[in-house]
Amino acid sequence: MTDAADPPPRSSEDAKGGESLLTVVIAFAANVLIAIAKTVAAVITGSASMVAEAAHSWADSGNEVFLLVAERKSDQSPDAGRPLGYGREAYVWSMFAAFGLFTAGAVVSIWHGVTSIFEPEAESSYTIAYIVLAVSFVLEGISFLQALRQTRANAARLHLRPLQFINRTSNPTLRAVFVEDSAALVGLIIAAAGMVLHQVTGNAVFDAIGSILVGILLGIVAVFLIGRNRDFLTGQPASPAIYNRALEALLGRPEVDRVGYLHLEYVGPMEVFLVAAVDLAGDFPEHTVAEQLRAIESALEQHEVVTEAVITLATPNQPSLEPNAEPLDTSLW
Repeated sequence: MTDAADPPPRSSEDAKGGESLLTVVIAFAANVLIAIAKTVAAVITGSASMVAEAAHSWADSGNEVFLLVAERKSDQSPDAGRPLGYGREAYVWSMFAAFGLFTAGAVVSIWHGVTSIFEPEAESSYTIAYIVLAVSFVLEGISFLQALRQTRANAARLHLRPLQFINRTSNPTLRAVFVEDSAALVGLIIAAAGMVLHQVTGNAVFDAIGSILVGILLGIVAVFLIGRNRDFLTGQPASPAIYNRALEALLGRPEVDRVGYLHLEYVGPMEVFLVAAVDLAGDFPEHTVAEQLRAIESALEQHEVVTEAVITLATPNQPSLEPNAEPLDTSLW
C-alpha cells in the first residue's frame, strides 16, 4: 500500500485476471489432446501406467473446466447482494477441481495399479505408448511453460522464488495449473519408467507400480490444493508485511491519531476486506467525523486489492497498534 493520501489507481479486473484465464485455456486445450492420445494408446497396449496417465489427463481436463468457471465466476463485480464481490467463487470451484483430481485421477490410478498386480496384462508393443508419452510431454511442457512464465513474473515482482509464490499466492487457478502440470510431467516420466522396466524384465508388476506411483503423486497434489483452497475459504489473513503496509497507510493520514484495531482478510484472488478502528484528531461534530471515516474508507478502496474497507472509531481502552519489524513480503497480494 502506498501513501494513503495518494493511492494508486485501481487496475482493470480484466487485465488482472486475463493472464490466469489464458493459462487455464492453454492447459485445457493441451490436456484434452493428451487425454485422447493416451486413451488410444492405453486401449492398444493395455499398459497399466498408460491407463493411469489417461485417467490423469481426463481428470486434468475436467479440472480445467472447473478452473475456467472459477475465473469467470470470481471476476464478477461486487453488487448490492454481494458487496464483497464474488472472489471466493474461485476457491469453491478450485476446490471442486482438486476433489476431481483426487477421485478421478489418484483413486482410479491406484486402484488400476493394484488390480494389475494380481491380473497383469499380456506383453504388447509399447512403441505407440512411447510416442504418445513423448508428444504428451511436449504438450504438457507448453502448458507448464505458460504457467511458469506467469509465476516467475509475479514472483520476481514480489522478490520470491516461484515455488514460494505458488504456495502463498491468493490466485488458486494459477496454483492449480502450475502444480498439476508439474505433476503431469513427473507422471509421464514415471509411466515411461514403468513400461521400460516391464519390457526389460518381462515383469508386468513394474508397470502396475508405475500406475500406483502416479496415483500417489496425484493424491499428494490434490491434498495440497484442497488444503490451500480451504485456508482461503475459511478466512486466510493477510501476511504481517501486508498488515504493516495497511497500518502505515492509516497512520500516515493526518486526521488519524492512532489505530486501535486492524484486520485484513482475503475475499478473493488479490482481493482483501479491511476492517479498522481509529482515533481521529480533533473533536469534530458527528457528521464531520462520519465524513472523515468515509473519506478514509474511499481512499483505501482505491488500492487495487482492497475490495471494501470499513472504518469505525476506536474505544479509549484499545491499545495503539504500531507496525512491527517484519521484513517486507507482499507474497499474498
